[in-house]
Amino acid sequence: MAHIHYYNSLTEATEIEHVYGEGFLRFAYENPIGRAALHAFIKRPFFSHWYGRRMNKPASRQRIAPFIEKYQLDSADFADAPDTYASFNEFFYRKLKPTARPIHSDPASLIFPADGRHLAFPRASAIDSVFVKGQSFDLEKLLGCPTLASRYEHGALLLSRLCPVDYHRFHFPAAGTPSSTTLINGPLFSVSPIALAKNLSYFWQNKRTITRLATAHCGTILLLEIGATCVGSIHQTYLPDSRIEKGSEKGYFAFGGSSTILLFEPDAITLDPALAARSSHCLETYARIGMPFAYIA
Repeated sequence: MAHIHYYNSLTEATEIEHVYGEGFLRFAYENPIGRAALHAFIKRPFFSHWYGRRMNKPASRQRIAPFIEKYQLDSADFADAPDTYASFNEFFYRKLKPTARPIHSDPASLIFPADGRHLAFPRASAIDSVFVKGQSFDLEKLLGCPTLASRYEHGALLLSRLCPVDYHRFHFPAAGTPSSTTLINGPLFSVSPIALAKNLSYFWQNKRTITRLATAHCGTILLLEIGATCVGSIHQTYLPDSRIEKGSEKGYFAFGGSSTILLFEPDAITLDPALAARSSHCLETYARIGMPFAYIA
């Protein structure tokens, strides 16, 4: 994989992703020596916890300004000024001004739960190409429950991949009542396409969380957050069993790239046709939280 291409819905053009830590990722997942290191310690939680502690130290603040400049982040969107963050990690899971991510107002729409690169499929059990041809989701392993997997296997799936340069808070795609969150522990492989092109099963090996969102018009949605290398912490900020509105904050990831997955019951929603078409060719779509990706069927 020479380059990672994606469609940017803001510029309406196909672009090349500038991968944070690309050299390290290619060493760990494409080099035999790197793969040995990957299984010996990189995938293990202690490695991510160690790196997370480094990003929590006051000295890590020195990384903020160069990071903003290199990846051309718009600090006008930040809820707080860049020089007020006590560490790089605090900057990493920063909040944004409410006006920075307006929520699509149509009550029939469902919105992307996070800023990132997205793939959407109308039927989870029929997926046969994720990042490379011939890879499909194993819902039973992903969810850890055969009964739950059978309930959602014929419904739509949205995979949202957050890069380190992205806003790292995740939100609810629809209004409803969320359950408490269930944790499934596991290792912390990367969820970059560089890694997933080698092995999609990192999704159902990695540490992950599952929440059920009961809605009035599109059934019960499953919301998953997937941990990854250098993302040892998935923080939930919502209040379980309380009514939430579309676009309300659900939680945030600490340092590193990560992913979320939404699963829908059969015939509950209709995906945006252009998004689904690009996904069928393994081309991710960059979009931001608040933008619509589907409508109530």
